[in-house]
Amino acid sequence: MGNFVRNYFKIHPVRTQRALEIIPGLFSWGLILFPFWGSLIIPDIVAYYIIAFAIYWLYKSLLLSVLAIAAHFKIQAASKFDWIADIKKDYPDTWNKIHHLIIIPTYKEPLTTLKRTLKALKNQKIPLKNIHVMLSFEEREGSDAREKSKLLLEEFRGIFGNMWTTYHPDILGEVKGKSSNTCWGAKQAKKILIDEQGLDLNMVTITSEDADAVFHPNYFAAVTQDFLFVEEPYNKIWQGAVVFYNNIWKVPSAVRVLSSMYSVIQMHLLMRSDRLINFSTYTTSLKHVVDIDYWDTDVIPEDYRLFFKSYFAKKGNFDVRPIFLPILSDAAESHNTWSTYNNLYQQLTRWAWGVSDDAYIIKQYVKATEIPFWDKTIRVFKTIQDHFLWPVNWFAVTISAFLPPLLNPVFNRTVLGKTLPQVTSTLLTLSLVSMIVVFVIDAMNRPQRPNRYNPLSYIMQPLEFLLLPIIGFFFSALPGIDAHTRLMFGKYIEYKVTEKV
Repeated sequence: MGNFVRNYFKIHPVRTQRALEIIPGLFSWGLILFPFWGSLIIPDIVAYYIIAFAIYWLYKSLLLSVLAIAAHFKIQAASKFDWIADIKKDYPDTWNKIHHLIIIPTYKEPLTTLKRTLKALKNQKIPLKNIHVMLSFEEREGSDAREKSKLLLEEFRGIFGNMWTTYHPDILGEVKGKSSNTCWGAKQAKKILIDEQGLDLNMVTITSEDADAVFHPNYFAAVTQDFLFVEEPYNKIWQGAVVFYNNIWKVPSAVRVLSSMYSVIQMHLLMRSDRLINFSTYTTSLKHVVDIDYWDTDVIPEDYRLFFKSYFAKKGNFDVRPIFLPILSDAAESHNTWSTYNNLYQQLTRWAWGVSDDAYIIKQYVKATEIPFWDKTIRVFKTIQDHFLWPVNWFAVTISAFLPPLLNPVFNRTVLGKTLPQVTSTLLTLSLVSMIVVFVIDAMNRPQRPNRYNPLSYIMQPLEFLLLPIIGFFFSALPGIDAHTRLMFGKYIEYKVTEKV
């Protein structure tokens, strides 16, 4: 059977690609609509589906709570740890031989944002001569990019081991976006750093850094320590806790609540070795990137694609190592409230577009006969599960339980029909424990509020979380449905950079 599927994929690449792109939309729309039509025909099955989903949601919520608490304490401890003293003691002859190449792909980012990012790199605890920065502008940004390049090079000249700028041209066959820009910047930097300056390829890490990311001062010290400690460092990616706190007090409450949720989720994922995948800003070895021929240039979601490209290239011998230090990023923001919400929607639709990678992942899964079956199955299944259920979660949790009794009066008179809302309500109420944990963990990790002497602001902060059902529909369910439906009908999206102010 496996050989048949592999051969079929090989013989019909276009047909199988489109089929695999259609499946996520069919799956999500099928589960969203199932409680509506199923309540009329098979209400008992719908009821058991809803109860099963509520149990699943409770499990996920409680797991999030426990792991978020554990991650919080690890982040607090790691933030206070003296990483430099530790690596000097354990690796006195090698620690300062590790160099870090940082690629910052940028398009229309404000000069102030880029300065903030570079100042954070300037504050790293490792010797700055071991940090090499490539600012990769887009050629199509025109004179603005060259003016920003000039000003940044003037201000930060001589601070790092190297600092360069490059201009990524529009290349036929490439998809405009972070992946193609990062690939261009990495290749240009490798030519200079390795081929011309002669640094040892085996002793260099490479970081894909979002232009708004602010590293903890100990980040590269922690990466250095783990690079030297871990077996097979060329088969690893290092991931910090990406938290959207740079501008958390400037954005509207709906954006703030969602950013808080995603921040705590990213923290808890550092505890999940079985499903931790690099996201947004991350580090790997330059040798590994060269071995797999860099980032792909024909995709929008670059982080998950890089992981699975690496995972299958290394025959399953590849994983992500957590760095329990915060990487501060910007929440979606614009010049007014409506534009900010539009920014957020576009950003989340782009994240949900990660489902477009599932066709590639499934094809590689089928071809990867050298990887143990359960290893690749668990890794791939959990990713596809998250992608497929993205648009479904809100409907299953908020309204599905009310549909069978409402749409089917006969079923409403049965024992199952009468108890279904109560059972699901109890399960989902228990899952609200995770909301309390999210609120507390978020409050302990956010930057200090600017109006901290205003008692009303403290009262409003927890009340903002009451907006989650509404926020979840407009900024989780809808972007997910949007991405799945576009992919299903072959209406591929273009990379839209989140506007920064």
